[in-house]
Amino acid sequence: MRLARVIGTLVSTVQHESFSGHKLLWVQPVDGAGRAVDAALIAVDGAQAGVGDYVLVVQEGKSARAVMENDKAPCEAVVAGVIDYIEIGGRQQPLEPPREETT
Repeated sequence: MRLARVIGTLVSTVQHESFSGHKLLWVQPVDGAGRAVDAALIAVDGAQAGVGDYVLVVQEGKSARAVMENDKAPCEAVVAGVIDYIEIGGRQQPLEPPREETT
């Protein structure tokens, strides 16, 4: 599983029939401090997440297809949960949205 932040939704007028009824999210993998790591990816929403939410993403096709209840769906990633906070060393750490950079 990976920690990620939802940065957008995907809207597609033409799509594979397997995606009918499923929301697609654009997610940015992040580290424990909320900083971007790796490239953003598309995931099927299995947790009713929204833009700005921190989520758990499973990048494994079989798990994604299980959430979609379709073992033939062309899918490799699924949002499996929405994160409220991270606990490290007994302390709760809320994840903050990234700050806008000023120049």
